[in-house]
Order: sequence, then structure tokens, then C-alpha cells
Amino acid sequence: MVTAPADELLALDRAAQDLLFRAARTAHAFTAEPVDDAQLRAVHDLVRNGPTAMNAQPLRVLLLRSPAARARLLPHVSAGNRDKTAGAPLTAVLAADVDWHDRLPELFPHRPGARDWFTGDPAGR
Repeated sequence: MVTAPADELLALDRAAQDLLFRAARTAHAFTAEPVDDAQLRAVHDLVRNGPTAMNAQPLRVLLLRSPAARARLLPHVSAGNRDKTAGAPLTAVLAADVDWHDRLPELFPHRPGARDWFTGDPAGR
């Protein structure tokens, strides 16, 4: 039995596999080149449709561009990340909304009682 190489069995082409999984590395330095609104919209368009249960979309993003905004963040960043955060042209703070279920009537309207599945039980959040 002849089997195709693993990268040929995947829906992503080899270049996308390399970009996402084989060549991706943590950035340790940034250029001073600004990140413009068009680039931010392109990233948002990509992540906003990520799979979530019941279209809940609990991701919340705070974008910090100004040096003053990043300076307010720096005391809350680990010491090893402060210099690169201070020098980045843009910092994105990613968080999960713990009250994501409150928007289910709007995001998952075909199940009117879905929000109630997640209320009253902090462990269920």
C-alpha cells in the first residue's frame, strides 16, 4: 500500500503549512513601521469568523498604538516582554469575555433559551 506524504493529505497547501506551523516563530523585535487600519481590518476579517460554539465570539481585542497607551500597559507585562512591547508599533491585548453568553440572543437567535444554559453557574463559564 502506497501512502501519500502527510502534507499532501491536508487541505492546506504546503506553503500555508510552512507559514503557520513550520516557519512561524515568536517575534522578539519590531520595526518602527506603523500598522495601518487596512492591515488591522484584514486581520479582523480573518479571525472574526473563527469557529466558536453557537457563534458566541468571546474574543475581545484592545489595540494600543500610542506610546502613552503602551506605557500604561507596561507595568502589567512580564519583565522579559516590556522592552519589545514598548517598542512595538502596535500592541494587541487579547481577552475572553466571561459574559459572552449575554449576546447569545443576538448571535444565536434560533435557540431563544441558549443564554440561560450558561447563567447562574460560574463553573460553566
